[in-house]
Amino acid sequence: MLDPLSRTDVTLEPLDDFLVVQPLDETETATGLIVPLNEAAQCTTGIVASTGPDVTGVEPGDKVLYPRDAGYEVRLVRTSHRVRVLKREELIARIHD
Repeated sequence: MLDPLSRTDVTLEPLDDFLVVQPLDETETATGLIVPLNEAAQCTTGIVASTGPDVTGVEPGDKVLYPRDAGYEVRLVRTSHRVRVLKREELIARIHD
């Protein structure tokens, strides 16, 4: 499985009720099978990298589910990471693996 701590090198500091999520491109099942992201899926998962001061219910390191087109995609030039900036209300669920 992807190590969430190795993927949280984010330099964005979200404000208010925004949070920064690093999308997961693949999912590893409990048996070790790696399943690529389904482009037709309506939802996707990611790791919360940072949260604004008004965000409740999630914290950095949490795995979350959100609509595929929610928020804004941001590419960080310095690190070449692709992240999404979402409002807290756009999150659907927190995932406990």
